[in-house]
Amino acid sequence: MKKRTSWRNSVLVLALIFAAGSFSAAVDDARPERQWGPEGCTVILVGKDASTDGSVISTHTADCGICDWTFRWVPGAEHAEGATRKIYRISQYRTWPPSQGLKWERYLDDFSGLEIPQPPRTYGYYHGMFGYMNENQVAISESTTGTHRQLINSTPSAQIDLTMLTLLAMERSKTARDAIRIMGELAETYGYGFHDDGEMLAVSDPDEIWIFEIMPVGPLWSPESGTPGAVWSAQRVPDDHVSVCPNESRIGEIDLSKPDYFMASKHVVSFAIEKKLYNPDSGKPFSWKHAYSPADTSATASGGTRARMWRFFDLAAPSKKFSPDTPNMDFPFSVKPDKKLSLQDVMNMTRDKYQGTPFDTGAGLRGGPFNNPNYHPRPVRVGDQTYPTPRPIGVNRAEYTTITQVRRGLPHEIGGILWIAFGAQDTACYMPFYLGAAEIPHSFEIGDHWEFDRASARWAFDYVDTLAQVAYSHAIKDVQAAIEVWEGGAIERTRMIDDLALRLHKEDPAKAADFLNMYSIRNAESAINAWWKLGDDLIVKYRGLSIYDPVKRTRIDLPYPEEWLKEVIRYHGIEPTKKK
Repeated sequence: MKKRTSWRNSVLVLALIFAAGSFSAAVDDARPERQWGPEGCTVILVGKDASTDGSVISTHTADCGICDWTFRWVPGAEHAEGATRKIYRISQYRTWPPSQGLKWERYLDDFSGLEIPQPPRTYGYYHGMFGYMNENQVAISESTTGTHRQLINSTPSAQIDLTMLTLLAMERSKTARDAIRIMGELAETYGYGFHDDGEMLAVSDPDEIWIFEIMPVGPLWSPESGTPGAVWSAQRVPDDHVSVCPNESRIGEIDLSKPDYFMASKHVVSFAIEKKLYNPDSGKPFSWKHAYSPADTSATASGGTRARMWRFFDLAAPSKKFSPDTPNMDFPFSVKPDKKLSLQDVMNMTRDKYQGTPFDTGAGLRGGPFNNPNYHPRPVRVGDQTYPTPRPIGVNRAEYTTITQVRRGLPHEIGGILWIAFGAQDTACYMPFYLGAAEIPHSFEIGDHWEFDRASARWAFDYVDTLAQVAYSHAIKDVQAAIEVWEGGAIERTRMIDDLALRLHKEDPAKAADFLNMYSIRNAESAINAWWKLGDDLIVKYRGLSIYDPVKRTRIDLPYPEEWLKEVIRYHGIEPTKKK
């Protein structure tokens, strides 16, 4: 991390704030199934007039299960005339053992051979698996949608993959529309694909939020063909609406006569006709999702594996009484929510596991004696048969979840906040990083699935998550109490931090940056320490399937639900003890 000039008043203000009390699978498995899309990454989108505070919000759950979880801040830079930018191939899925180097150093070994002109200035940004937010409050969240096999281009002619595309957007864009145009033009010019195929990105700024979808154009494409190397479309979410992308294409009919709401590559329809994905003589209007990424199923028909679409709309607009039998392709692009969503509402949605619905992953035998919703995160195979299991929004294989919050009426350094939660959402808390912080703790930059490391922030949350699984229905209450303190406390402090930073910014932007840097870093470090302590407390409290009370120095057996005990008795044919 780069060093900043210390500023006495910032330290004093932070001291007062903190003194007030505690913060009141394998790679092939992760690849998409054609026509159905994969099962990883959920994106929630909230327009500025659909949120309680005017924020534009998007979420990204990176739930690969084996991928890199580290974060970086890349500073902005000035570039001389004629300077070029090297393009690298960056797989979403590949990692290396820490002894061989970290991903964000090792990817430099995979130069594509392409160099493109640099703009005079590139912007600073936060990135993890993808670029998430730049210094202009342009934000991105990702969800893979999949596409037809004939469109996949895994050849070297596709010189830009999705991760690289998002980094370029971060470096070069001032608005969401800029980012969409830049990504579309670069992909068309240099070819899109290689590591990736059908993908969706939520692209936002403080004024609007869009769904951008992009597809490769097949393995025979080459730059010499004179044809575009990608096909894409984008649709704006109305300001008072919310939307979702649960690994399924969301854009339907496109009306390019309304540029405030639609953008697309010029050959979006003609290419679909050429590839026999759309028949103009059918009498049906052209639909992007029906042509490029059909997913004909529903929550009910899929046995819950494709229930996230229904669940989001059911949560956001219950008055509309959406049915789980509704084909996912028939859900609206977006909906006006019954009530405006707060940031906490959105955070809670990322943790949803179908509680109280027929798809509840913790109910009945599926959840064991302690209603654990995490036992069956994927379809199960018994004999030669595969059986579906509900796939919730909150999934236990998440690398991390990001929430991008961008806000009007504030300097970008203060208006943009990237919230990060490591690991499974139900056992982690979201930590805020203001754009003005322009820094990431070292503990966020390191870590690996296969090597325990107390210096890595992610492992603190995995420590708690693993221990919570043992007696989930009991332990999750301890975790939720910690979430309320650390996550809820950070949300409550936001207005105060905004006001303090704004006053400092008017005096000197550098002072505001120092303040936001110290706040973001110290808050994260305190939360991580709290989670290590929480893990230690869970070991003491629930060891030996007991409940130990360190204050009262008492111990009781962990209570089992009566319904579970009845089922055990029935299954094993246990007879009651005879009374003497």
